[in-house]
Amino acid sequence: MDVSSHNIEYLELLSKDYPNIASVSTEIINLCAILNLPKGTEHFVSDLHGEHEAFLHVLKNASGVIKNKIDMLYSTTVTEQERKLLATLVYYPEQKLYYLKQHATLTSEWFTLTLYRLVELCRMTASKYTRSKVRKAMPKDFSYILDELLHTAENEENKHEYYSQIIKSIIDIGRAEEFIVALCNLIRRLSIDHLHVLGDVFDRGPRADLIMDELIACHSIDFQWGNHDIEWIGAASGHTACIANVIRNSLRYNNFDVVEIGYGINTRPLANFALDVYADDPCENFVPLDSRKKAMHSADAHLTAKMHKAISVIQFKLEGKIISEHPEYGMESRKLLDKIDIARKTVVIDGKSYPLTDTSFPTVDFSNPYVLTAEEEFVVSSLRRSFLHSEKLRHHIQFMINRGGMYKIYNGNLLFHGCIPLDSSGKLDTVNVFGTDLKGKSYLDAADKAVRQFFISKSTSPESDFLWYLWCGNKSPLFGKDTYTTFESYFTAEPELLKEEKNHYYSHINSESVCDMILEEFGLSSDSSHIINGHVPVKTGKGESPVKANGKLYVIDGGFSKPYQKTTGIAGYTLINNSYGFSITSHHPFTTINDVIENDFDLHSSKKIVEYNVERKRVADTDNGVRIKHKIKILSELLDGYKKGYIREWGR
Repeated sequence: MDVSSHNIEYLELLSKDYPNIASVSTEIINLCAILNLPKGTEHFVSDLHGEHEAFLHVLKNASGVIKNKIDMLYSTTVTEQERKLLATLVYYPEQKLYYLKQHATLTSEWFTLTLYRLVELCRMTASKYTRSKVRKAMPKDFSYILDELLHTAENEENKHEYYSQIIKSIIDIGRAEEFIVALCNLIRRLSIDHLHVLGDVFDRGPRADLIMDELIACHSIDFQWGNHDIEWIGAASGHTACIANVIRNSLRYNNFDVVEIGYGINTRPLANFALDVYADDPCENFVPLDSRKKAMHSADAHLTAKMHKAISVIQFKLEGKIISEHPEYGMESRKLLDKIDIARKTVVIDGKSYPLTDTSFPTVDFSNPYVLTAEEEFVVSSLRRSFLHSEKLRHHIQFMINRGGMYKIYNGNLLFHGCIPLDSSGKLDTVNVFGTDLKGKSYLDAADKAVRQFFISKSTSPESDFLWYLWCGNKSPLFGKDTYTTFESYFTAEPELLKEEKNHYYSHINSESVCDMILEEFGLSSDSSHIINGHVPVKTGKGESPVKANGKLYVIDGGFSKPYQKTTGIAGYTLINNSYGFSITSHHPFTTINDVIENDFDLHSSKKIVEYNVERKRVADTDNGVRIKHKIKILSELLDGYKKGYIREWGR
């Protein structure tokens, strides 16, 4: 065998981990066996938009997978109500145990029966993984006992008494509750092997920060950034236009807790400014969306509307300055403050004059409309300082940066949030990025690199405005529309002005040839790969399917965000890819966690198989399988070196 000195040096280093023939042989045997296990279950979710209770429930019930396993095990032996209780216990063990304790349900008999059932459910859930992987997922305090129970059948003749005594001892010494919690956590942990979040964790819903806390605790996860995530990344980087958008969105949807409580952002300067400048202005067009049908009676409601208007005007000024400095963005039509004729109470949009529904602009100098007043400057600088000094926000965004990107290729599938910009003919559209014309993969790669650089540097250079462009630019792959009509929604009444045309990508996603072209642009096989994205809600209630181009593309925004549920007709999708193929689970609206705990309510979900593998997929067919095969090849070279004597075994 011809072995280079470089390879020998590498093999000698590797020999420290595998010091002899026996150890390297054992590892090769183990890895070869792993290749033949079923592939792990991937879950894909998108457009969570701060709906923390609904999403966290979907995460805890593994999109209905856990309840399905309970039904498979016990449908003929256990009542439906008992199966529902067992499912609730798995999802929320601490809360359900507390509730049952208040109702005197936690008897020795109940503990015994429940522990037997949970061990059986855990054994079923763990069956597709190696014993080593399951052991690593176990809590340390109970790892030995769990390992014994999971690998000793209760009806095994020689160990029946041993098995029963373990269960009895757990109860007798008062550790049953803690053990149940450990079992339930392990079941949930093993039900989702990897989680893909295809963008838009933030905005609209109440507590995106709580979603982020849960995602950080996930054992295996990746992000594909959405435009709302980029808006928050920009805000955490200190970009003032992004900060204004974050604040405005939070006020618009009356979800300010995530800003003030979640991330500790000090909004008092904005509140004081708004109360002063808009003291006599009712700000009716700026009442939060969930309050539009309600009279504004409380002082808080009045303050919210005033703050909303104040930050909106600041946003339009900041954005106008960006657009003027970046003609390459092609967004001149979005500068509208200078198109206002305050005497006539009109605004010119695309060459046509429209009446204004709100003509109070006390901070706008119409001879120079994009200049901030001294008071507005103070508000902006105060907010920027607060965003930059929020430790929790920095921690969350750093995690999203580390685990995320503009797109991801995983197990042969292409994942991204919005779109790959196309022209009207369905070909890749060209975008100028920092003076260079880019398209397709090169465009997304450049954008990915820029986002990371600007977050690290906290730059205030004109180049950092690209973060804002990704949030709402007309050729942003995350935004995917030709324009945004924020100004029109506040200051005009004509419905036609609120139209935002989608990128040509969305008119071509049913074309197999276009999907094949995109996949090939990213180096993927058009025969076996898929495109998976979110961003645009699928109108399921009107018969629209999330499956496009004969199964080559999946759009999985089903409306976790409550404002979109009237459009979608459901309350979210989960795409699942396991060893048998792809399935889509559609979720009905979630009620409350209290409803789950007290009534064993489970989120109703409907599962549809959309692609079935003729041959069951194994670990060997995955990206991890490729890595394992490479490791086997290297270890085989080390084994050959030991056998032929050019690598010395340690300890011999």
